[in-house]
Amino acid sequence: MSSFIADNPATAASPSPENLRAQLQDAPVTKQLPLLPSLMALGEAGQAVLMDFLLSHRDSPTLATGRAYQLLRSLDKAPSIQTFLETHFPQGIYPLPSTCQVDYSEIQTHLGRQAFEAADRLTLQKMCSLAGPNAVKRKWLYFTEVANFPTIDLQTLDQLWLLYSEGRFGFSRQRELWLGVGKNWEKLWPKIAWKKDNVWTRYPNEFIWDLSAPVGHLPLSNQLRGVRVMEALLVHPAWTADMTP
Repeated sequence: MSSFIADNPATAASPSPENLRAQLQDAPVTKQLPLLPSLMALGEAGQAVLMDFLLSHRDSPTLATGRAYQLLRSLDKAPSIQTFLETHFPQGIYPLPSTCQVDYSEIQTHLGRQAFEAADRLTLQKMCSLAGPNAVKRKWLYFTEVANFPTIDLQTLDQLWLLYSEGRFGFSRQRELWLGVGKNWEKLWPKIAWKKDNVWTRYPNEFIWDLSAPVGHLPLSNQLRGVRVMEALLVHPAWTADMTP
């Protein structure tokens, strides 16, 4: 009986917070991500590890710190954690560089709270701001306007979506998928669940506004479904230029 208990995974001791802390610090990002829910499940001790993890990476945000931030932000009834986040990460984990002084903090707030639909709407609004007052007034974009977007601003928007989606969402992810299907739009749309059985997915109720969505599903920014605008976005030099520190 004692041998059975020792060998039975169901009866094995749960990892301690310090054991998970060591794994978290030494592991690559792909192995850090699965550790985060386990730390959350340990209560205050595990949450303290996540807070230390965020602080140790405040100058170099990663997919894992983005997810850790979201998990801690979800603890609305833990005032000490919310105070920690407001003190050390008042705008989120990413510094939000912009050539045009466009404020992306509200997008980061929504993504940090996993409010992907609201973040998507704001992403389109901010891109209209980048395009100029005429685009802001009409609330949609011409492909010629997208081509003139500042590289830094597009990279900022992309990094926000990447960091707060475990790398699943973002314009650069959509570009990777597009290139992977040979730039064939009719193969891309169903792959990212924007089309099914040759029928466009209906906005907003048929889209998936959480991390269960297919890779590349978001940001949608509904008006981007025109091929010329979407192509202008995916061929933008932002995706081959160096990232701003």
